[in-house]
Amino acid sequence: MKKEVVAMLLAGGQGSRLYVLTGKVAKPAIPFGGKYRIIDFPLSNCVNSGIDTVGVLTQYQPLELNSYIGSGQPWDLDQSDGGVHILPPYVTQGDEGTWYKGTANAIYQNIGFIDLYDPEYVLILSGDHIYKMDYAKMVNHHKETGADCTISVMEVPWDEAPRFGIMNVDEADRIIEFEEKPKNPKSNLASMGIYCFSWKELRAYLIDDELDNASQNDFGKNIIPKMLRDKKKMVSYRFDGYWKDVGTLDSLWDANMDMLARNGGLDVFDKEWPIYARAPRKAPAFLGENAVVSHSVITQGCTVEGAIENSVIAHSVNVGPDAVIRYSVVMPGAVIEAGAVVEYAIIGEAAHIGAGARVGAPPEMTKDPGQWGIAVIGPFCEIAGQEVVEPNKMLDRNHEEVRRK
Repeated sequence: MKKEVVAMLLAGGQGSRLYVLTGKVAKPAIPFGGKYRIIDFPLSNCVNSGIDTVGVLTQYQPLELNSYIGSGQPWDLDQSDGGVHILPPYVTQGDEGTWYKGTANAIYQNIGFIDLYDPEYVLILSGDHIYKMDYAKMVNHHKETGADCTISVMEVPWDEAPRFGIMNVDEADRIIEFEEKPKNPKSNLASMGIYCFSWKELRAYLIDDELDNASQNDFGKNIIPKMLRDKKKMVSYRFDGYWKDVGTLDSLWDANMDMLARNGGLDVFDKEWPIYARAPRKAPAFLGENAVVSHSVITQGCTVEGAIENSVIAHSVNVGPDAVIRYSVVMPGAVIEAGAVVEYAIIGEAAHIGAGARVGAPPEMTKDPGQWGIAVIGPFCEIAGQEVVEPNKMLDRNHEEVRRK
């Protein structure tokens, strides 16, 4: 049963910044790119990196995510020796049990699971990022440098650095300081939230952290600062590929558009590093005689009678005659009726856009450019025929407006 590496995938996030899209599902289960869900990317990275033992830690709205992962067969993780394991919070004998209090506490509560495999190294991954990464290279870097902890980092624009945890390093890329969302960052090396630990070291710190009543039980706020104070060897691993935290509506829309741009950095058509998914069993997509489709993704089960441009259309979407969709993301099962126009928008699962309705608009068509934004229609929301939903407006399944904070 011994494994060199065990990956722990944190997939319990509520995703509050995705508002109406995560009302009933966890953020990692959000549809992406037509045929995928966000969690497909870290799971596929594990398989492509040769890591076959993965714990998926769920908490918020876990049902759909658990059902989607199932036995792990689409990612070749349905193995008796290792494989993928769903790890929700649980109650032990004589204990009242708690929800996962923080990222570190989530791993602490699953020490027993990790100990089953007695690994040398543990990877801590996030379930809500879109990226392709060879974790084996990061683990090798960890081993070669003799590190206790390796943190994957990437350079971000200096004006965006205050949004991230920033790693300050010496000339050997050894981490000497960690700043959580600094107003005046000393570097632009942002933590990607991907960690490699030597398990014996991490195990001891998790137990110690749990005894600290003042701790928030978080890797970024507690474990990493404590290891730095103790002069543990902490090194950075520089990543220069595509990576996007899709925790906001704008970033989710951006990542979908990046997938369409063949030079946008996100290549899901790469045969050397495939992204696996649990694909629904649907009929082939059907394009009617008057359909016009350009620079778009159309997934199986769709019926298209209208025009689609620069958009990502998930499975089982119905687009009526003379309907127009531009620069938009349409999630599974949505219906766009005849003559409706959808531009610069995200349409949630099973939403219904009535005939002749208009959702969103291009930036140049907005009277006040400062008020422009992606229009968002929540899952199962119904937009009446001829109704107009202005740019930057967001409606939930009850057709009530939700304001962005």
